[in-house]
Amino acid sequence: MHLLCVIPARIGSTRLPEKPLRRIAGTPLICRVVHQVAGLGLGGRVVVATDDIRVVNAVAAWGYEATLTDSRHRSGTARVAEVVSRPQYREVDVVLNVQGDEPFLPPEAVRGALGRVVAGDPIGTAAAPLPPEKAGDPHRVKVAVDETGHAVAFSRAPLPAGKGASTAYLQHLGIYAYTRPALFAWVRSQPVAEENVERLEQLRPLKYGTRIGVALLHEEAPAGIDTEDDLANAEAREVNA
Repeated sequence: MHLLCVIPARIGSTRLPEKPLRRIAGTPLICRVVHQVAGLGLGGRVVVATDDIRVVNAVAAWGYEATLTDSRHRSGTARVAEVVSRPQYREVDVVLNVQGDEPFLPPEAVRGALGRVVAGDPIGTAAAPLPPEKAGDPHRVKVAVDETGHAVAFSRAPLPAGKGASTAYLQHLGIYAYTRPALFAWVRSQPVAEENVERLEQLRPLKYGTRIGVALLHEEAPAGIDTEDDLANAEAREVNA
């Protein structure tokens, strides 16, 4: 297996301006994410894909690899696909996409998503139990699964976890693994209406019938960094660690 991990990091977040460069305990958010992924020892190359030279420079200053990509990409998956399409990665057959705003993503989520692809799913991801009182938070994307552990729906609304889960709600986590063909089929297909309404890119392959295997974690996972409140909570978490 030839593995490549790409961490997309778009500078133009509307809810949290210049998000990749915002700091948690003095470290840029994107550098925390790449440090965490590189430390998992998965055996593949780790590259940050961004649309801003400041992110490239910040990542390089911490000793990691980053590359500029087209600023017109509308999704992280499209940004990942641009990197994978480059000649130096022609032998890559499995791709990990760790979202650049997930500094506390549990290692078992990364390994679990990859494991779903190794086991035969074209796309793998992960989910964790979500307390009912948090199910109404639109920043926490919910996923429903069937008895075989495959996604049947994603939503920002309070979506029940489905018959394949042992909890009422599941939070979808910011990790994807893809086979090379599945990645390029995703980005070459036309957007679907549900994707645009929910602002959830993973609804596209799901609506086209691509299997998405979901690794289920046993404990609640920390939220990603999407708002100023998330950033403040992350800072407090590190101070109190």
